[in-house]
Amino acid sequence: MKRVCYIFPVLMLAGGLAWSLRTRADEKPDGAALFRSKCSMCHGVDGKGFAAIKTPDFTDPKVQAAITDKEMTAIIKEGKKGTVMAPFADKLKDDEIEALVKFIRSLNSKKNEKEK
Repeated sequence: MKRVCYIFPVLMLAGGLAWSLRTRADEKPDGAALFRSKCSMCHGVDGKGFAAIKTPDFTDPKVQAAITDKEMTAIIKEGKKGTVMAPFADKLKDDEIEALVKFIRSLNSKKNEKEK
């Protein structure tokens, strides 16, 4: 009987742990939260950038049109020579970078005007 009393809590704990890990793995990264935590110090909370350090204004349709998603992904992963843009390949997973690119695209002011 004592053995059963010990096994049940262990099984419950293991099952709960497995469930929490499965749930986290299924969650998609939040691009807005990632932008705030990883990008906003250089690109601004609103994505408009800072002239002093020459970061792009992601709300500008011309800036958005000048770069493809593939190019943006490469810059996030590898950084950009001659700028303050550091590489994030070792800090972010591919799905997090994809979420960031989607969020940055959502900052496009021309796109946002059409949706209003």
